[in-house]
Amino acid sequence: MKSTILALSTALLLAFGASAQNYQLPDRHASQHDQLLANQGNAGISVENTTKYLEELFNEEEEPEFDIYTEGWDSKLVNCYAGVAVPQTADIDVSKFAIPHPGYITSPYGYRKRFRRMHKGVDLKVNIGDTIRAAFDGRVRITNFERRGYGYYVVVRHTNDLETVYGHLSGFLVEPGAYVKAGDPIALGGNTGRSTGPHLHFETRYMGYAINPCAIFDFANQTTHTDTFTFDKRTYQNARNYSPAANSEYAKQYLKDNPIKPYKATASSGNTSKSSSASYRVRKGDSLSKIASRNGTTVAKLCKLNGISTSTKLQVGQRLKLR
Repeated sequence: MKSTILALSTALLLAFGASAQNYQLPDRHASQHDQLLANQGNAGISVENTTKYLEELFNEEEEPEFDIYTEGWDSKLVNCYAGVAVPQTADIDVSKFAIPHPGYITSPYGYRKRFRRMHKGVDLKVNIGDTIRAAFDGRVRITNFERRGYGYYVVVRHTNDLETVYGHLSGFLVEPGAYVKAGDPIALGGNTGRSTGPHLHFETRYMGYAINPCAIFDFANQTTHTDTFTFDKRTYQNARNYSPAANSEYAKQYLKDNPIKPYKATASSGNTSKSSSASYRVRKGDSLSKIASRNGTTVAKLCKLNGISTSTKLQVGQRLKLR
């Protein structure tokens, strides 16, 4: 079961061709919530199975990116809000929107105790080369590269006063200064920067404050929760009606509906190609997911070959069988 899901987690939608007009709107949101498979009494989903599936989805999460707004960058390039007074609350129109990519959440927003810092966005499953779309109308402010975390990334300033960040891209489809509409292609999904597999790191910001994207978007329903999001300094980090069970069911359906395209590490993605060696010596900072990605295998196979579990603590210098 676990090896199957881990293998399936490489599945991604090829070029996402829907236009912005095809996205579901909040006026139909309440009924869609009622119809969620996770909320249906006859769905046959046990708490144990859902919990296990979520653990597998979020297992071996990657280290959060360094915040480009606050760490390691000239504020004139990224954080144009330094020293600006931010209101306690603000109403933001999010009715005209597009989901940047239909992939399910593989890593949620929140503090990572393991790394002692915040993950200030959500990670969405993508394939290298998938189309990434602008979440709202606006103007491209930055296209850049950040090797320690975001890789190739785009920042878009929107007409509703939000900014969105799209990270780990493989290519840009826009240039700084370009005006884009919600749903317009802006980039291609990738695996650049601090990343052990293809995914989109997606942030929503208000005057530099990293809002939990799940406070604005319901990714399991591919819509926004409401037409208006109220930013509040006290609650902007909280999700709104976020259901991990709903995300797990959406992930299952997504993987079922879309063709599987196995991921192969390449030099351009920041990873090494598949190793021909039969074993690997653990280095400082390694995790099972990183080792699996670098050597063209899966965590489940590593565990089976070496008689360990996903919770086993790796020791520097330890030798692991790869095949």
